[in-house]
Amino acid sequence: MPDLALIGFVFFGLFSPGPNVILLTASGARFGFRATIPHIIGVALGVGITAGVTGLGVGALLQTAPVLTLILKIAASLWILLMAYRLWHAEPAKVDDNDRPFTLVEAVLFQWVNPKVWAVALSAMAYITDLPPAAQAQTLAMTFAALNLAVCTFWTSAGHLLSKLLRNARLWRGFMRIMAAALVVFSTLVFL
Repeated sequence: MPDLALIGFVFFGLFSPGPNVILLTASGARFGFRATIPHIIGVALGVGITAGVTGLGVGALLQTAPVLTLILKIAASLWILLMAYRLWHAEPAKVDDNDRPFTLVEAVLFQWVNPKVWAVALSAMAYITDLPPAAQAQTLAMTFAALNLAVCTFWTSAGHLLSKLLRNARLWRGFMRIMAAALVVFSTLVFL
């Protein structure tokens, strides 16, 4: 069982705004809670996997391999910018094949390039240095996945509730553009 310090650190690290929070809030507002469930589950699984492999040493490898880190940052920035572009151009009444929530697989894969998840997972390692690598991986994976499921559910619900206030097309566009602008900011913070 992880200690309260690790649980608190991971919770606040995942709950604070970042790409997942923005995308899930926007998805809850655009598509509703039920349609966003695969995205929620994918984020929780992906974050758990990312945290688990961090405990097995992949995080340490990234810290010592500047080229891999740069590739990860570029991929993250481009993917986040693509999501920002889609949110900026989102219309409430128009839904086509390209206008849908993340699938479970897309949400899992996004976590591999989500810099915030890597940063929180690497920092969380400081709370479990007394454990062997397999136990570190298991502790991080379970803690991150469980807490992030709750975090994702909260932010998607918040977005869904916000959609009731965004019935006006102008308000809708304004909200989506604020979400898009926040993603653009995060795409640049990747390189800091």
